[in-house]
Amino acid sequence: QFLFVVTFTTFLLCCVEYDVLFANRPLNHSHAGGAAADRAKVTLPDAVLPAPQCAQRIRASGWIIFLLVMAAAFWLYRLVKVLCSLLSYWEIRTFYIKALNIPSEELCNHSWQEVQARLISLQRRQQMCVHKRELTELDIYHRILRFKNYTVAMVNKSLLPVRFRLPLLGPVVFLTQGLKYNLELLLFWGPGSLFQNKWSLRPQCKRAGARQELARRLARAMVLLGVANLLLCPCVLVWQLLYAFFSYAEVIKREPGSLGARRWSLYGRHYLRHFNELNHELRARLSRGYKPATKYMNSFTSPLLTVLAKNIGFFAGSILAVLIVLTVYDEDVLTVQHILTAITLLGLVVTLARSFIPDEHTVWCPEQLLQRVLAHVHYMPDHWQGNASRSETRGEMAQLFQYKAVFILEELLSPILTPFILIFALPARALDIVDFFRNFTVEVVGVGDICSFAQLDVRNHGNPQWLSAGQTEASVYQQAENGKTELSLMHFAITNPRWQPPPPSELFLSHLKEKVQRDAAAAPPARHILAEGPLGASLFS
Repeated sequence: QFLFVVTFTTFLLCCVEYDVLFANRPLNHSHAGGAAADRAKVTLPDAVLPAPQCAQRIRASGWIIFLLVMAAAFWLYRLVKVLCSLLSYWEIRTFYIKALNIPSEELCNHSWQEVQARLISLQRRQQMCVHKRELTELDIYHRILRFKNYTVAMVNKSLLPVRFRLPLLGPVVFLTQGLKYNLELLLFWGPGSLFQNKWSLRPQCKRAGARQELARRLARAMVLLGVANLLLCPCVLVWQLLYAFFSYAEVIKREPGSLGARRWSLYGRHYLRHFNELNHELRARLSRGYKPATKYMNSFTSPLLTVLAKNIGFFAGSILAVLIVLTVYDEDVLTVQHILTAITLLGLVVTLARSFIPDEHTVWCPEQLLQRVLAHVHYMPDHWQGNASRSETRGEMAQLFQYKAVFILEELLSPILTPFILIFALPARALDIVDFFRNFTVEVVGVGDICSFAQLDVRNHGNPQWLSAGQTEASVYQQAENGKTELSLMHFAITNPRWQPPPPSELFLSHLKEKVQRDAAAAPPARHILAEGPLGASLFS
């Protein structure tokens, strides 16, 4: 795709004669016999310059040569990465076939739990991990999700500067793929990062006496990386614009309403992710919550916006209908300049206007809808409880579940805004980040350095609001927010039923099961619960 976008864009800039294409300049075409004749229609080959003339135009433009050299260097870097990945994938394939006895054609028939069970059994027989006789399910998750768990913990503790308050817009969240890539480069795998390799933190990061020096070095690295991003901003911005245009232009033309569809934001995926939750587990959970979340967000309507959308749709639809009737009556209407453009734009306006008109049969039940969302996403700030109908709650939900148009806009703005976040906002957090890695890193035999939150230890990181008295010793600084330790523990125990949790965590799970059984036994029948709400009342009326 990268190669195609660069080649095609260069061709459009240097190899097309637009005066001929737009018929601003007539062409004389000679037939084989030598007679000259003017043709009324211009074909595509007529508008394409010969190869020598095209090459001359490219050589004459210094900017295009510079951008092509940058693109070639980036493409070679990506090519090397792909080749290294292919070698790694080949090793994984061989391991599955020879060690786990899972042929490639049968891989789709095995669940992750089955693969994991074979891996644990293989460790007992061959001891691949030499430092540990037996691997547990948690050890495997720690190896796969080492860096992910750190990132989830930093988002949970509000350590990363991704929340901003802007004039007119109010509180906003900004976390894009570009900013995430730069953060990972700084903290995990870049030159001079806090990790010296894929499994071990640098020794000086574990010493309290070196925190100030480490913070200064990290802050300096943030500023230098921000300056590098600023210098590369034009190239990255051009690429983002071109890639977005080629990716979404046809989709927008075919389905203009697709921009009004929603998706879980990158920040939302980190905020809602459990500790020790694999990508496919997170994807499945959020996919189950997609429809309830969409219904909840669509339940908020603006009467003024609805009236405006209906009228705009009516006016645009009327003009569009007349143009369509005229083209059916006489196809020569299509030869009128810009008539096709007008029909296309009017169609887009009608479709967009319809997307703002709510379904007249929608039942207003925000509390029930938000509870259905919570059943899948598992996390909800305390102040949302009982306030599902408030616009503030919807605004905070929109930070987790954003419009696709907002996602595209954020990614386009990322090359411009990311350097300023790296230069001005992030260095102020350098000392807090260094302290976080020192205080919340533990070394596990056979696994390496991991985030201590990922151990799912309610005694060290539990929240008193979720636990009985005396079950946790965690201070406010040590405890995870919004019950993430407890919810992650529950999720991991359900996903991996053979896993043996540590005694404090096992005690919490046993107390929880007892409470659920008591609540279930004392709960009224489902019919009575349903009948209390407006939806249930209408169903049973």
